[in-house]
Amino acid sequence: MTALPTDAAEPEASVTTDVLVVGSGPAGASAALFLASYGTSTLLITKYGRLSDTPRAHITNQRTMEAMRDMGLEERLMREATPWESMGNTTFCTSLAGEELGRIPSWGTDTVRHADYELQSPCTMLDAPQTITEPVLVQAAQERGARVRFDTDYLGHVQDADGVTTTVRDRLTGAEFTIRSKYLVGADGARSKVAADLGLPFEGPGAVAGALSIVFEADLSRFVAHRPSVLYWMLQPGAEKEGVGLGVLRMIKPWDEWMLMWGYEVAAGPPELTDDVVRELAVKLVGTDDFEMRVKSRSPWTVNHHFATTLARGRVFCAGDAVHRHPPTNGLGSNTSIQDSYNLAWKLAHVVAGTASPALLDSYDAERAPVARQIVERANQSIADTWKILTALDLEHTEADALERQLTLWKSPGPEGEKIRTALREAIAYKAYEFDAHGVEHNQRYASSAVVPDGTPMPEYRRDPELYAQPTTWPGAKLPHTWVTRDGHRVSTLDLVGHGRFSVVTGIGGEAWVDAARALGGEWGLAITTVPIGPGQEFEDPYGTWAELREIEDGGVLLVRPDEYVAARHASAPSSPEQAAGWLRDALGAVLGRASG
Repeated sequence: MTALPTDAAEPEASVTTDVLVVGSGPAGASAALFLASYGTSTLLITKYGRLSDTPRAHITNQRTMEAMRDMGLEERLMREATPWESMGNTTFCTSLAGEELGRIPSWGTDTVRHADYELQSPCTMLDAPQTITEPVLVQAAQERGARVRFDTDYLGHVQDADGVTTTVRDRLTGAEFTIRSKYLVGADGARSKVAADLGLPFEGPGAVAGALSIVFEADLSRFVAHRPSVLYWMLQPGAEKEGVGLGVLRMIKPWDEWMLMWGYEVAAGPPELTDDVVRELAVKLVGTDDFEMRVKSRSPWTVNHHFATTLARGRVFCAGDAVHRHPPTNGLGSNTSIQDSYNLAWKLAHVVAGTASPALLDSYDAERAPVARQIVERANQSIADTWKILTALDLEHTEADALERQLTLWKSPGPEGEKIRTALREAIAYKAYEFDAHGVEHNQRYASSAVVPDGTPMPEYRRDPELYAQPTTWPGAKLPHTWVTRDGHRVSTLDLVGHGRFSVVTGIGGEAWVDAARALGGEWGLAITTVPIGPGQEFEDPYGTWAELREIEDGGVLLVRPDEYVAARHASAPSSPEQAAGWLRDALGAVLGRASG
């Protein structure tokens, strides 16, 4: 860690690093982790004196866990997080102790969807709040050489042809000093000063609603242990005159730590969160006052609908909430933030190492800006979809006695009751677009200079692309997961790639691709992993599932990027060693932005 200045009157001498990361949230912490793991000199600064003390983002999806698996951190997170099987019964009710309106199996935990999730990834879903993930990420980054400096304010930056000079202030002494880096990553959250200084263009209406978050400890196991879930939604028309009729109790730790979330009209501003107000809200959502609670934190926040259409300028890149600001619906926030950094870090590492042209960095914006738009639109649409439940019960308005009248009809025989029951079932089932949007998490396809098209169209989706993941080896898609074997032991195809390296995946008849990769890697100073799969090869396909997924012939080849995405493919065996060498040189050269010769 950089030493504090000894004399506040004298500015500290400039600090130097290859990459400066501003912000210690999921995007910044993971950027530091990935960069340090790839051997890139990295300094992370944060204005805060510690890591997150509130359990904000928490749903951790399979794609994020694949990145953590690549970093060797999957098991560490699994030890500390709430496991997959405790995440799955999103419940809609009048209160925890009150009438239950319905449940929707979530995050792939039900029998029908579980197979889809297991076929897609070697990793499980987890519920890992930021109070768990940030320490794991930052500690691992430090273990791998990243420097971390707390209590350090970002003030501004200036770019030039060779790098970035960033001015910061030590919050303990007031001293200002500069940090010189080749590149700067702005991961400083939804009020990002780095993004503002860059003048990044944003779209979307901005703040669209207000919400309160109250973290408290209380043993509520008698209400929820029989229906374990991350989220319990409460319909509370008339519960608070400032409210909007919907509340949420979010499990943080089963089943004695919770976050209460309650909406308010953003134009009116948040109510004062006195002890009495907090207790009243908690009692209404739990449905009884027969519990003790200890409040840990209380804060208002803004529900946003805002995304940057450009994520970078020159040598400065923004990631995470700095460029996509949205509600927590779908659990996309920290996941997308970490995946932004997973996309960016290997590119920065190769450019800093001199094995790639700076032109490679243009692909970050091209690949991740569409994702920023997609997830902001999806998360906000999921909020709108929740109102279908109120509509089904004819509760668009919040009269206190309306819910009781409609619930009486809901339980009554006759056509009116049947109509309400059908509408409510359909409205709850429609929330699969929030709680089982497996395709949103896995179907991201990249189009950029870091992907070499093979002349084939993107495969059409056979099922709803938001709900269902569809693996493919089409260039620009993530390498499909399946189980193969090495020395008889089962291993995921994803475990055979990554680790900061390019990989060449082939089979019987593809020996020329392996030879070409070794020769080109030596010539260009790149470690290229070779992955031959087939009978008698280093990796075998006893289940036959890789042959079904690979979409190339035995002797064809996939060039896979360090972030496990397919960069290029050749469908058939090469006609000669020279053809193999030429194709691989051209493909890898195109991705890295360097001349193939």
